[in-house]
Amino acid sequence: MKRRDFLKTSLVVSSFASLASLAQAGDPANAAVVSGEKPLIVSTWGFGKAANDAALKVLLSGGKLLDAVEQGIWVTESAGDGSVGLSGGPNAAGVVQLDACIMNGPDHKAGSVAALEGIRHPISAARRVMEKTRHVMLVGEGARMFAIEEGLESVELHSREKYEQWQKQRAAQRAKPEKKPEGHDTIALLVLGADGNIAGGCSTSGLGGKLPGRVGDSPILGSGLYVDNEVGAAGATGLGENVMRYCASFMIVEFMRQGMPPHEACMAVIRRIIRTEPKGANLSINFVALDKHGRYGAAGTDGGFAYSVTTTTSSRVLPNPAKGKLEP
Repeated sequence: MKRRDFLKTSLVVSSFASLASLAQAGDPANAAVVSGEKPLIVSTWGFGKAANDAALKVLLSGGKLLDAVEQGIWVTESAGDGSVGLSGGPNAAGVVQLDACIMNGPDHKAGSVAALEGIRHPISAARRVMEKTRHVMLVGEGARMFAIEEGLESVELHSREKYEQWQKQRAAQRAKPEKKPEGHDTIALLVLGADGNIAGGCSTSGLGGKLPGRVGDSPILGSGLYVDNEVGAAGATGLGENVMRYCASFMIVEFMRQGMPPHEACMAVIRRIIRTEPKGANLSINFVALDKHGRYGAAGTDGGFAYSVTTTTSSRVLPNPAKGKLEP
């Protein structure tokens, strides 16, 4: 066999091996699916599906990647279901304080707001911070003043009424048998565009009853969200303190940089955290991720965790693929 023919044959064999590897990753049993489609949108929880659908609609109508992220998360922030946004549980002083961030892959820019009060869409405030200031993060009253100056919708807080309503809900919940919640208070949404660029956003009302001024992982880059346009993106939901202490979303992206598919990267980070934590797997940390190849995946310590995946041909909610598989 001539050297040229040998090299050509070797290349073909190598290509088939790569395709076989991708096909295996695409097996739903491996929870690291190659969608074969762009755009691809992945988000946390079942309620993320409606956000994904809205984001896809933006993209199909010619909108920008960041428009898709922002307007997708608007859907969840506006849902009024006692979760993300102003309908979320108040802090210990009876005030709903919101956190959000957004990150753009092509220029690696980001914006973030934390402990934001009375603004309908904190994800929009985060985007304005990224695009209209030289800063990355604004917090508290400064973030609220900036959002109002930018013309974002603000509402009267009615803190006392909200707090009393929340207290009644808590009392009612204590009287019932404890069960895992079907949803949560955070949406992380990741978008891989048709052009191969990546962006993401994260928005939360935070932990109900938290100390005033408490900030979780959601607005912290590298914790609640991280985007690297050369590699992929990851987002988190769960107990923020257990995510941010490990820079978990950044670590997931770095594992993907080393060649892990998204699902394996999420699992590897969880196992690494479990090895360090005295609590073991009782951490309430859950992740979604996608990469430049169009692969996506997720993993979480919460058995009821689910995530949403949307392409131009399908939009569905998938169960936690890590359930029962988190031994360190």
